[in-house]
Amino acid sequence: MATSKKTTKKVKKVSKKKVLVTGGAGFIGSHLIEALLKSGKYDVVSLDNYFTGKKENHHKGATYIEGHTKDIDKLIKIVPDLVFHLGEYSRVEKSFDDVELVWDHNKAGTFAVVEFCRKHNAKLVYAGSSTKFGDGGLGRVQSPYAWTKASNTELVKNYGKWFSLPYAITYFYNVYGPREISEGDYATVIGIFKAKHKKGEPITVVSPGTQVRNFTHVEDIVKGLILVGEKGEGDDYGLGDERGYSILDIAKMFGKNIVMLPERKGNRMNSTIDTTRVQKELKWKAKKNIKTHINEFVKDHKKKTKKS
Repeated sequence: MATSKKTTKKVKKVSKKKVLVTGGAGFIGSHLIEALLKSGKYDVVSLDNYFTGKKENHHKGATYIEGHTKDIDKLIKIVPDLVFHLGEYSRVEKSFDDVELVWDHNKAGTFAVVEFCRKHNAKLVYAGSSTKFGDGGLGRVQSPYAWTKASNTELVKNYGKWFSLPYAITYFYNVYGPREISEGDYATVIGIFKAKHKKGEPITVVSPGTQVRNFTHVEDIVKGLILVGEKGEGDDYGLGDERGYSILDIAKMFGKNIVMLPERKGNRMNSTIDTTRVQKELKWKAKKNIKTHINEFVKDHKKKTKKS
């Protein structure tokens, strides 16, 4: 009688890419880490100083290190394959009051990150700001925040030329979604409007209200970021919803109770969006729509109010 031999297949272990996310406990960073972990392809480390990041945004499976990006060389012991640099100061109007803080985070901190990437030959995905394209290009110098972000894109590109640093630069357009900041000086527009709607307070709109923005859901941003991290090279990866809405139109979606506020410095009037590279090269396009998102939020809040 013949005996059958059992054959055991050797399972090849796929080595995971080591990824560092600065600002990993923040709004966008926490969603990025969540998606990276779910893919199963990455070992993820976060570096965050918790200026706006929160420990409740942590995800099991990632390593979290608390500290400033300018100390990255001392704090990060791994040699990453890929660095997503999201850990910068990111408010336009408020940056006039926080000039020293903006410089500390966006110049001193980012220089250290770029140097760290050069030292380890790690690919850098830099989250630039779409403010530099606003108002026909004048947006780049309309606030301390906008200028630091615009000049940082030049720094990254020059490191690519001078030292052959592998890099890709993305540009976000008014990100919204779960875990966005809704209270305080660093809250997002949609976060503020949601909080006021919940409290039954008037929606406050900075004059003139006709300033146009391209609101983009955080899930769409994260999908684009990962694609850029995997395949992107160079500049001009605009990640945004091509549908633009004025701030006043957005406010009206929450209701009719609107109060106009005085104009503020640095508040650009229009937003120029170009998603050509991500659409052609990476087949990315924003899928979620802000109008649908707000309608669902308003309906959901109405139901909860009736139940209570």
